[in-house]
Amino acid sequence: MAFIHLDVGFLYTLLVCTAFGSMLSNAEIKVNPPQDFEIVDPGYLGYLSLQWQPPLFLDNFKECTIEYELKYRNIDSENWKTIITKNLHYKDGFDLNKGIEAKINTLLPAQCTNGSEVRSSWAETTYWTSPQGNRETKIQDMDCVYYNWQYLVCSWKPGMGVHFDTNYQLFYWYEGLDHSAECTDYIKVNGKNMGCRFPYLESSDYKDFYICVNGSSESQPIRPSYFIFQLQNIVKPLPPDYLSLTVKNSEEINLKWNMPKGPIPAKCLIYEIEFTEDDTTWVTTTVENEIQITRTSNESQKLCFMVRSKVNIYCSDDGIWSEWSDEQCWKGDIWKETLVFFLIPFAFVSIFVLVITCLLLYKQRALLKTIFHTKKEVFSHQDTFC
Repeated sequence: MAFIHLDVGFLYTLLVCTAFGSMLSNAEIKVNPPQDFEIVDPGYLGYLSLQWQPPLFLDNFKECTIEYELKYRNIDSENWKTIITKNLHYKDGFDLNKGIEAKINTLLPAQCTNGSEVRSSWAETTYWTSPQGNRETKIQDMDCVYYNWQYLVCSWKPGMGVHFDTNYQLFYWYEGLDHSAECTDYIKVNGKNMGCRFPYLESSDYKDFYICVNGSSESQPIRPSYFIFQLQNIVKPLPPDYLSLTVKNSEEINLKWNMPKGPIPAKCLIYEIEFTEDDTTWVTTTVENEIQITRTSNESQKLCFMVRSKVNIYCSDDGIWSEWSDEQCWKGDIWKETLVFFLIPFAFVSIFVLVITCLLLYKQRALLKTIFHTKKEVFSHQDTFC
C-alpha cells in the first residue's frame, strides 16, 4: 500500500511539473508583429494594397508556416474585415472619401508552440487622401445607370457655392485596365462637364467599378468625390414590347409580352405587371414573360395591363426598373368597335363608288348630248344642200 501511495504521489507531482513546465514554455514563446506595415495607393481610385514584411527573429521557427491576421475598415465603419493569410500583401477596395485604418499581427500555429497558438502584438497603420477644398465644393447628386447592360451614363450637379469657372473631370478604373482612364465623352451643360457617356466597357461585370470626379477652379480648390459600385447592380433594361391580352373564356385571361431586346439573358429578368379591370388596379411580379389571371367579374367591360422589367436577384444584388411598356387593353363591347371598324371603310368605299358612278354617268350623258348635237347639225346641212 505504501508503494501504491508513493506511486500516486509521484505521478501527481510529475503531472503538476509537466503542466507548469508547459505553461512556462508557452509563456517564453513570443513572436514579433510584422514589419513595415503600410497602405499603398497605386492610383486605382480606391483599390489599395496593404503590405508588410516578416517579423524579426524568426530563426527559431524556420520549420513553421507563419500566418498573419489582418483587420481593416473605413474609419467610420463599426465592423472590421478580417483576413488570415500567409502572403505579405492583400488588396481590396476602399471609400477614399473617408480615412482607412488597418492592423495586423503574427500567428504561430499550435504545432510550433507545444499545442497552443501564439499571437504577436498588433502593428497598426492609417491612410488618408490629401484633403483639399471644402466639402461644399464636391459634386452633388451623382447618378449612374447602365442602360440595358450595354452602355454606362453618369451625371451630376456642381457643388454648392462653387465659382462659375469651376469644371469637373471624371476618371474611372476597374480590374483589367492598366491604369485609370478619363472620360472621353462628357455631357456638357452651358459648356461645363455635368456627366459622362462611357465607351464600351469590356469584361467589366461583377467587378468593383471605381470612379473619381474632381474639379478645377482658379478661385478655390475643389474636393474630389469617390464612388464604388458594380455595373450589374445599376442596370436599367428596356421595357418589354409586343404585349397581348387574350380573353380565353368568361374568367381566364392570358397576358403575354416579349422580353426586352438586348444582351440581358431571359433568366436574369423579373417583370412587374400592372393590371386594371374596370376601376380596380393591382400589381404582381413574375420571372416568366406570360401569366394567367382570373377576372373578378364576368361583367367587366375593360381590361388593361402594362409591364416593366428589372434584373433579378439571381444576376445582381440590385437593379433599376425599366420604363413602363405601352398599355394593352381589351373592351367588352368589342363587337361595336368591330362593326365601326368595318362600317367606316365600307362607307368610304360606297361614297367613292357612288362618286365615280355619278362622274361616269355625267360624262356618258355629256357624250351622248355631244353626239346628238353633231347628228343634228349633219342633218341640218343635208337639208340645206337639198
